[in-house]
Formats: sequence, structure tokens, C-alpha cells
Amino acid sequence: MKIALPVREDYQIDKNFEDCELYQIFTTNDKNEPLFVETTDTYIGFDFNTKMAEELEKEGIKILLAGNISTSAINILAAHGIKVIRNCEGYAIELVKLFLADKLKDGE
Repeated sequence: MKIALPVREDYQIDKNFEDCELYQIFTTNDKNEPLFVETTDTYIGFDFNTKMAEELEKEGIKILLAGNISTSAINILAAHGIKVIRNCEGYAIELVKLFLADKLKDGE
């Protein structure tokens, strides 16, 4: 499974999803452990729209952990098979570990 997080340069979650500059993408193994991580700025220059959701889908992203995110962005991501967990705060790796341990809940 691949999990994406919009992050700042210090790898803490970017609280404003639509304006983030970097993404960390975690790939997990069959034991639900983070196996590989990459940081990308591939999506810089996109306003959040269907094209960006298509790019995330092409990357194989199934989960997006986010801070603040609009309902329209969530709906667009859902249409591309990407589940969103909202109102996340903290470092990306810690959030991924919490998610994989089923201890991170959507914060509507």
C-alpha cells in the first residue's frame, strides 16, 4: 500500500493541503510496516484539481493523511480511489505508524 502526506521541509504535515510544496510517499510491506519512503515535489504547480488526483492515483496512492483539506478535494480524491484521513498533525513517519497501527482516526 502507498500512503501520501503533504509535508513541509521539516517533514511535518503541511496543515494546508492545497498549498503544500512537498509530498512524502510511504510504501508499506505485507506486515503493515513502512518499507520505503520518497519525498517528491512533483505536484508543485498544480492547483488541487482532478489532474493532481490523477497523478496521485498513477503513483498508486491509496491513503492520504492530511491536515486541513476541503470537502471538494476529498471528493475528487475519493473518485480516484484515495481515502483521506483529515486533521493530522506531526511528523510524517509518526503519522504513518499511527495509521498502520489503526490508531489514527479521521478528524472531520
